[in-house]
Amino acid sequence: MAAPGRSLLRSDFWRWSPDELSCLVAPAGLATSVELKVVVPEEAHAFTCAAFGVDLEWADARRVWFLDTPDLALEHSGVVARVRQIGNGRDDSVIKLRPGLPVNAKRCTVEVDAMPGRLVRTTAIRKRLRHGIAEGRPWSQYFCRTQRELFAAQAPAGIGFDDLMAHGPVDVRRIKVVPDGLDRRLTVERWTFPDGSRILELSTRCAAAEALEVAARTAEVLRAHRVEATGPQETKTRAALAYFSG
Repeated sequence: MAAPGRSLLRSDFWRWSPDELSCLVAPAGLATSVELKVVVPEEAHAFTCAAFGVDLEWADARRVWFLDTPDLALEHSGVVARVRQIGNGRDDSVIKLRPGLPVNAKRCTVEVDAMPGRLVRTTAIRKRLRHGIAEGRPWSQYFCRTQRELFAAQAPAGIGFDDLMAHGPVDVRRIKVVPDGLDRRLTVERWTFPDGSRILELSTRCAAAEALEVAARTAEVLRAHRVEATGPQETKTRAALAYFSG
């Protein structure tokens, strides 16, 4: 594993400090999986999609809302509440903690979001919404008891679901491809805000134990496709909350 680690430190994508690398491989702080992510500069969106043979106008459409207070009290304390409309009975909700904390709860997952220069451990509890998202329904009804308990334990004191407002929706287009030279799927996901501004993110998921090797291999493939990571590397969650909070 030493060789992939050294390669990572020299790559143009996932560059982490020795302390971060130690956290990642030990074993990712109890995380079961790692999602490697890179945000492409907006001026390179069209080129990047063309390089991978992707037309996002025909990709799966989704809509995403984040719930927070007007002053983003949840975001500032590391709590994320999200509702996602996917369609075909796959709508879902999630409560996330960043950085992730060990939680003794059913359906709880711990993973590492790995962006260039940053590792963030995330604890999440997801719920599939059998009846989908309906207009006028209170947002709090999209979260199960386990999610509510996690929220109550980690949200700032005095803040409940009734204190939250919706930040969104964001129009999302998403497609998965297997590029030449990569033995796994690469997710191409574009978020479009109401003013037309966009985020394009490339990502792939792997087991924590193989993260360094997969990152090195993925970086080589992205460089071969002339993908750049010169723009701001901000999470989609933070970008969306910043946009809708003004």
